[in-house]
Amino acid sequence: MKKSSTKTRVRYSETDQMGVVYHGNYAQFFELGRTEWLRKLGITYKDMEISGIMLPVISLSCNFIKPAKYDDVLTIQTILLKKPMVKIVFDYKITNQHDQLICTGNSVLAFIKTENNKPTSCPNYLLENLGF
Repeated sequence: MKKSSTKTRVRYSETDQMGVVYHGNYAQFFELGRTEWLRKLGITYKDMEISGIMLPVISLSCNFIKPAKYDDVLTIQTILLKKPMVKIVFDYKITNQHDQLICTGNSVLAFIKTENNKPTSCPNYLLENLGF
């Protein structure tokens, strides 16, 4: 699975005084998309951490196109760009319930061994679940 979609509803606490989603919350929407993408593969962050692998974000970008507002239903599309090696790269597209593009984004995460905080290769179980 190279693509996954996750839905979420904008909560009041995620908006500013104008009723618009605060820009810092988009990183959390991207994280929700990533964690659900993994879960659909049968893997959780918790499982990875127990196996000694962490996935810190090393790069994050977001392009705001249209505001998301309180009570909007957002669809977060998470797209794996290429075979993960020491890094894993995702693109994101977030649309509202009217299928209007709200934002696009990108993140790069690194596979890190918890025992020494050093970069490591993508775990074989993840590559196998992805069909690589």
